[in-house]
Amino acid sequence: QVHLVESGGGLVQPGGSLRLSCAASGSIFTILRMGWYREAPGNQRELVATITSDGNTNYADSVKGRFTISRDNAKNTVYLQMNSLKPEDTAVYYCNLFMLRGNYWGQGTQVTVSS
Repeated sequence: QVHLVESGGGLVQPGGSLRLSCAASGSIFTILRMGWYREAPGNQRELVATITSDGNTNYADSVKGRFTISRDNAKNTVYLQMNSLKPEDTAVYYCNLFMLRGNYWGQGTQVTVSS
């Protein structure tokens, strides 16, 4: 069994910053990729950013230059530093873990950007 525990969401004003963390535990074997996705009300879940085991990153165009994904392989943890946040970044953010044995999701953490 695999567990993903997310933290760091909350309420922030436009222009502010938040840092999300996601720690994976349990039957963790070869991790191919970790990442963050988000789902706003009425919208489908969309990719925010991903990072492979060797550090290659991929970002949605809407967050390039503002968000940075990183990971600590020793701790099986992925981070998302979010700067210059905008109201349209408001969503539930989900951590994703992709291994050969399967694809796993966290429970989600709410990020609200509002004045």
